[in-house]
Amino acid sequence: MIGLIQRVSDAQVVVDGEVIGKIDGGLLLLLGVQKEDTQAHADKLLHKVINYRVFEDDTGRMNNSLLDTDGELLVVSQFTLPANTKKGLRPSFASSGDPALARELYDYFVVKAGESVVKPIQTGEFAADMKVNLTNDGPVTFWLEV
Repeated sequence: MIGLIQRVSDAQVVVDGEVIGKIDGGLLLLLGVQKEDTQAHADKLLHKVINYRVFEDDTGRMNNSLLDTDGELLVVSQFTLPANTKKGLRPSFASSGDPALARELYDYFVVKAGESVVKPIQTGEFAADMKVNLTNDGPVTFWLEV
């Protein structure tokens, strides 16, 4: 399972011209599912996402997590993250999880995230054509794999 987190001052997801998920500050997580992923992978990634220290403390150092800052979380499915881009000029999606597995693990991740953070989780729409707008704070972006 792959997560691309971006520390944001705001982010939103738009589907068919309608805002369906929006946060004012916290983390935008683009979530990619690989074919060998399980709920255990989702649990490990969730632990990493909400505890990863990417927010500044009083001294300006990145020592605080999403949980420490009471930040918001926007989770967006991103099937292109597991793509293999090492050869040629066209990505291979051979390692990507099939849509049924990806939906199952995405939904599982969102439910578990909702149980782990104080503020309600915001999401995109699985398999939809989404427009993601964000203001990356820093910029701070990390690729997380489990």
